[in-house]
Amino acid sequence: MLKFMSMCPLALMLFIATATGRVHATEFDVLLFTKTAGWHHKSQHKAVEAIQNLAKKHFFSVEWHEDANIFNSKDLARFDAVIFLSTTGDVLNGRQQQQLTDFIRAGNGFVGIHSASDTEKSWPWYQQLVGHTFVIHPPVQTAQIRILDADFPGMHGFTDGQIWTDEWYEFSPPHVSDLNYLITVDESTYNTKADWGNVTGNGMGAFHPIAWYHYFEGGRSFYTSLGHMSGTYQIEAFQWHMAGGIYWAATGKGIREENQFRN
Repeated sequence: MLKFMSMCPLALMLFIATATGRVHATEFDVLLFTKTAGWHHKSQHKAVEAIQNLAKKHFFSVEWHEDANIFNSKDLARFDAVIFLSTTGDVLNGRQQQQLTDFIRAGNGFVGIHSASDTEKSWPWYQQLVGHTFVIHPPVQTAQIRILDADFPGMHGFTDGQIWTDEWYEFSPPHVSDLNYLITVDESTYNTKADWGNVTGNGMGAFHPIAWYHYFEGGRSFYTSLGHMSGTYQIEAFQWHMAGGIYWAATGKGIREENQFRN
């Protein structure tokens, strides 16, 4: 006991942190998950690099995995948020699905980027977590985007009406009623027609969302459909967009005070 009491404050803090099993050298910790069971985006490598660089710039840790066995209670306890980066198909088994469910219900965060909405399409809970389900997209085109909430973290890189080149996802109706929309795309500025043989699309109409966030079962969920091409991850505005979503999902901070603790 005497030896313990004689520790300097810094050593005492490190001792306590080590004893509790979690030492924080960064603001928060994120699991980056990129498993694909369908289409594999060529942009994934550049996307991973971009998020790793964001972690260095914004003082959070990121741990990259493609093995779904990371979804267990012991490992997930080390993270504040999980990012599904261009995942596709059924990537989690039943046990792993329950671990993600428990993780969100424990008050943690989820970030979905691009084809995260084309993932686990037969799992209703996950579709509610994301908010919408991907249906189809036309060829990559340039279009104008509209900004609905410039106050959300990381949105300052965008301007209303600016042009953006991407893969414009068409989505199902929302699976939950409380989505807070950040960005829409103006369908009058690109060709919405899409034909995949057995699936066709012609846009979503006057309101075509592409990024949003919401509180879900005690946790937080942010999603953006942007990010199809490798070059997108080198655009500073998109880097800020991802950083803001990751920051909010992991911490719950950065939006209007009256919404910060709403569940």
